Parts: sequence; C-alpha cells; structure tokens
Amino acid sequence: MRIGFGVDVHRLEENRPLFIGGIEIPSEKGAIGHSDADVLIHAICDALLGAANLGDIGTHFSDQDPKYKGIDSKILLRNVMLLLKDKKYQIGNIDATVVLELPKLNPHISKMKEVLAEILEIGTENLSIKATTHESVDSFGNQEAIKSYCVCLISCSA
Repeated sequence: MRIGFGVDVHRLEENRPLFIGGIEIPSEKGAIGHSDADVLIHAICDALLGAANLGDIGTHFSDQDPKYKGIDSKILLRNVMLLLKDKKYQIGNIDATVVLELPKLNPHISKMKEVLAEILEIGTENLSIKATTHESVDSFGNQEAIKSYCVCLISCSA
C-alpha cells in the first residue's frame, strides 16, 4: 500500500470557463492555466503519481509543451492511469477537497464523481470529493484563486 498527496492552485479570471472534476461549472470566473486548468484533476494526478513514485504532473505533461495547450485534463488523468497500470498499481480510494468561494460546488459533486470514477476505474464509493471556502479570507476567499488537495491510497498487484 502506498499513500500519495497532491495539491494544485490556479488563479481565477472573469469570462473564462471553469472546469472542475472533469465537468464545466457555470461561473462568472474560470481558472487560468496551460491546460483547461482543472484544479481537482491536477491534484488527483499529482497524488497518484506521487504514490507510485512517478514524479509529478509537470514531469509528464509540461506546461512548456504546446501539445498540452488547452488540453482537457481528463486526457491527462487517463494517461496517469496508463502509467499506474504499467506499474501494476490499482487505486484503493481517493479523498479530495476543492477550496473555492463561489460558485457552490455541492450541486455538481455527484456528476464529478461519476465522470472521475469511470476514468479512475473505481466505484464512486471509493472517491470522496468535498468543497470548502476560505470564509472571505486571502486570495481564495476573495475569489482570486482556486485550490484543491488530494490524498490517495494505491496498492500493487504484482
């Protein structure tokens, strides 16, 4: 059994799409990034890669590489899953938290879980996604940024 931890942060800007957990969330602001800036998927990728001792998301999908410009982060997550499978790892469970003042994410969490569980090849009961605010404190609370934390448990079947 191996434990991984991931974290990701993106600035927010008006008139941009907001992707979280593989779905677009209606919002006045969206995350800025080289890819679609899906903070939740990026944190999950880093947690899984870290648990398997395979580096981090930037090692595999550099923001300096034009082929990843605007890429759907679900594609990155699928590629991380291929790396894990190659090393004979399977996911036990994932627990993630998104820090965002607005919009409220609770109405979207079940859809996020469906989309991500399919890619991760786990049941939704093994994928926890939570949301919290920063109570109007700092750049996250002032709706200038979004962040996600993730921990995971993986095991090797080899």
